[in-house]
Amino acid sequence: MADVGRLVRLGRAKRGMTRRRLAQDSGISERYLAQIESGQGNPSAIVLKAIADAFDMPVADLLPVNGARHPIVANILSVLGRVPQPDLPAIADLIEQKLRERVAADRAQRIALVGLRGAGKSTLGRMLAQKFGFPFVELNRVVEQEYGASVSMLIELSGVNTFRRYERACLERVIADHDKVVIATAGGIVASFDTYALLLQRTHTVWLQAQPQEHMSRVMEQGDFRPMSENREAMADLMAILEARRADYSRAEAQLDTSGESVDRSAEKLARLAQELIR
Repeated sequence: MADVGRLVRLGRAKRGMTRRRLAQDSGISERYLAQIESGQGNPSAIVLKAIADAFDMPVADLLPVNGARHPIVANILSVLGRVPQPDLPAIADLIEQKLRERVAADRAQRIALVGLRGAGKSTLGRMLAQKFGFPFVELNRVVEQEYGASVSMLIELSGVNTFRRYERACLERVIADHDKVVIATAGGIVASFDTYALLLQRTHTVWLQAQPQEHMSRVMEQGDFRPMSENREAMADLMAILEARRADYSRAEAQLDTSGESVDRSAEKLARLAQELIR
């Protein structure tokens, strides 16, 4: 139960969902969700299925032992289980290199920026696109045009899963329409395995990051506290979200830390980095 609770907490943090939002989307009370996350609840299969549906993930991923994997994947995991821990990073690098070789041509000159809110994706992305003469696309704005309302209203009325479906469809369209483009994504795009895999495969992805305090100050300057509204522990939530997403963000092709840098200086660094990726 403790492991199940940890996986539920991780799933919620990764998606930047409050417990209240998860309760609304799953139909499970906040109180019972708190018990589950603390490891003191004993959720039935029906409850776990409701939570998994709210996360838009297989229910098996909320179980400590995932028996729903493809046999080949299970075999690979079995082999990796026998590999000494110090050798795992080198094996991971080999796998990533193999994948990069296969998909390099598919990425064309598309650059996608990922990271938490406040990392500078919109500001730096727009400056990069202007410098390169590329179109600039904010994926959330494409979703809003497609849906006909704001992202917050879409999520409020139709739920996170519907938003994720729009996000995937809009990303596919942007990729199909542009060989050269700079894309600013939503911070939670990593919560959708298939969508993020598509992004990594078809774009040169850059993780923009900063110190948590800088993320928070930039969000405050924007006047946008989603998903931390009405939450007195905003910094703790921000840290939890960052930790839950760190492993996925680190799968990006490149990283740029904007901590303590001016906008112009960060833009210069991003331009040099992007030039190396697309040449």
